[in-house]
Amino acid sequence: MHEDTLKGWEMATERVSIFDTTLRDGEQSPGCSMNLDEKVRMAVQLEHLGVDVIEAGFPIASVGDFEAVHEIAGRVQTATVAGLCRAVTQDIDRAWEALAPARNPRIHTFIATSEIHLAHKLRKTHEQVLKDVERAVSYARSLCADVEFSCEDASRSDVSFLAEVVEAAILAGAGVINLPDTVGYAVPAEYGRMFREVRARVKDIDRIVLSTHCHNDLGLAVANSLAAVENGARQVECTINGIGERAGNAALEEIVMAIKTRGEQLGVSTGVVTEEIVRSSRLLSSLTGMLVQRNKAIVGANAFAHEAGIHQDGMLKSAITYEIMTPQSVGIKHSTLVLGKHSGRHALKQRYADLGYTLAPEELERAYKEFTAIADQKKEIFDEELVAILEDRPPSLESYYHLETFHVTTGTGIKPTATVELRKGDTRLVDSATGDGPVDAAYRAIERITGIAGKLTEYSVKSVSYGHDTVGEAFVRVEFDGVMFNGRAVSTDVITGSVKAYLEALNRAQASLTMRKEQTRATVEEPA
Repeated sequence: MHEDTLKGWEMATERVSIFDTTLRDGEQSPGCSMNLDEKVRMAVQLEHLGVDVIEAGFPIASVGDFEAVHEIAGRVQTATVAGLCRAVTQDIDRAWEALAPARNPRIHTFIATSEIHLAHKLRKTHEQVLKDVERAVSYARSLCADVEFSCEDASRSDVSFLAEVVEAAILAGAGVINLPDTVGYAVPAEYGRMFREVRARVKDIDRIVLSTHCHNDLGLAVANSLAAVENGARQVECTINGIGERAGNAALEEIVMAIKTRGEQLGVSTGVVTEEIVRSSRLLSSLTGMLVQRNKAIVGANAFAHEAGIHQDGMLKSAITYEIMTPQSVGIKHSTLVLGKHSGRHALKQRYADLGYTLAPEELERAYKEFTAIADQKKEIFDEELVAILEDRPPSLESYYHLETFHVTTGTGIKPTATVELRKGDTRLVDSATGDGPVDAAYRAIERITGIAGKLTEYSVKSVSYGHDTVGEAFVRVEFDGVMFNGRAVSTDVITGSVKAYLEALNRAQASLTMRKEQTRATVEEPA
């Protein structure tokens, strides 16, 4: 669909609100707790992302949760800020106190409605639950104009009783009714049918917004959420990267991009700034330490990467052949053609061109044969190995710079400082620098010595043996002049290994530059 037509069509669709619960339900994911400053940073980014509602926490749960909701409520300018509370007066008062600074506050209260929860958790009758709903929603509505009510475990509730509860909540003043799949039990057809039946049974249902909140225990959270949207839900509750209790919640990035990509089919749109999706995903990963798997939809490292030769050929001719959305639409600069054993000649030729090499047909054929031989042994071929193929030598390297000595000073209250001595030929070079840590300081000292600035894009250290004297392997991926180079080194000292690995990447970059210069000179000097 043409972009101008798409924009006009989106304006004509119904709007689905995105309710982000990363800071509440998402933070309940084991290992994903954040401190106050981290929660505020995430909330600010969520507002940049353009979500409609930020559920900032559960104020009654702890002093930390209360403070987070209160601080976020004062910082957020445009989005609605919600605080969760049980259908209990004390909870509602605490939530309202936390939301006091908010420009657009929402009290979100809930109670369970399934027979399982009523019998084993609440130990209450239908009549008692209905009274709790009326009392809690009415009280919340007396404090706040925007009240959401959730029927916990709605997907396992009797639909007749569910309809009674929803009607009672609407009469008491709720403007949003959430019917969650709390335990991730539903399947899309069943979950969608529940929304249809509730809409058919409840009077004045069109006065309020129906919301969906799905968990991913069966891997169906996104599918169930979209089924709810198809059946009248106009708010979707979700989290960045799909974090949350147990197997997580419906992933915001998947919901939003499914609506954007298949909006014509679904008949809805969102107000999310999709170009901020990857930035939001990466911020959350950095704050929690919970990284997404490489094959994660939308935000995974492989989401816009192609290795199969047929796919790469199609991508080089037209990206639309194998990509249903552009990487730029979610905040990624470009797609990646990964060179491996499934890659073809077209991708190899293109990568050599990106590296500055123009290959004649016979040169490409020779390089391709050597490339496939190496690719059978390795998962991925890197730029320096491609250069080595052209030089007709194995991918080993004679260093340009050798590490002679280095010394680092670091500790509590001390600015990390490194002094590094390198040798290049018969010349010894030494300089010092400070950094955020000892490794960063050493890398900065190397930059000062060589005058070559590299951008560190990947860094890891892992153990390759056991015991107190274990050997660690340092791995770095560094960008020099737009080209990536890898470096590896092993050492019982992680800083030594890190310095040697960086130097290896730097030396590979220098070798590649020399090779390109020689090829350019040969091309210029070749007789007409």
